[in-house]
Amino acid sequence: MTKTEEEKDYLPLVEEFYSIQGEGYHTGKPAYFIRLGGCDTGCSWCDSPFTWNPELFPMVHVDNIISRVLKSGADSVVVTGGEPLMWNLTKLCNDLKVHNIKLFLETSGVYPVTGIWDWVCLSPKRNRPPMQSTYDAADELKVIIETTEDFLWAEECRLKVQNECRLYLQPEWSRYKIIIPEIVEYVKNNRQWTISLQAHKFMNIP
Repeated sequence: MTKTEEEKDYLPLVEEFYSIQGEGYHTGKPAYFIRLGGCDTGCSWCDSPFTWNPELFPMVHVDNIISRVLKSGADSVVVTGGEPLMWNLTKLCNDLKVHNIKLFLETSGVYPVTGIWDWVCLSPKRNRPPMQSTYDAADELKVIIETTEDFLWAEECRLKVQNECRLYLQPEWSRYKIIIPEIVEYVKNNRQWTISLQAHKFMNIP
C-alpha cells in the first residue's frame, strides 16, 4: 500500500480504549488498545468484521492518538485490527517509544512488519497464510481453533516460528462450549501448547 509521507501520519481509527488484555501471554495486564480499520483476510468467524472496510473510519493523525494514550496513564499499547499492518506503523511506534511505552502488535502476518515492537502476537489464518518474516518475528503464536482440522494448521505454524516463541491454542468464541473439551485434551497430550481464553469476554469488558 503506497502512501505519501503525509498520509503515513494518519491511521484509520476504529476505536481506542484503556482496558485489560484478555488473550494470550499477557492476559490480565492493563493496556491501551488501538484498533485500526482495514482487513482483507475475511475470516468467517471474525468477531470484528465491522473493521474490514477502512473507508468507514476517520483518518486520525498519529499525534492525536498518542496524546490520548498519554492522558490514559497506560504504560503499554496494543495495536490490533482489522489487520494493523495494512498501514505503516513506524511513526506511531517511534513516537510512543519516546515516552517509554511498551508496544504490542496483534497481526495475521500477511503484511510486512513496520515499526519497532516489544511483543508480536501472530494469529495466522489458513485462508491466507502469514509471511515467513512474521513467523520469524513472532514472540507469541496464537492459533484460533474452530474445528478439529485447525489442530493440523496449528502444528504447521508451530514448525515455522522460532523455538522461543510461546504457543497458544484459543477456542473460537462462538464454538467455545463445543471445542474447548477437544483443546483441553489436545494440550494434555501436546504439552508445548498453552490454552488461551478470551478472558475479557468472560469479564464483560472491551
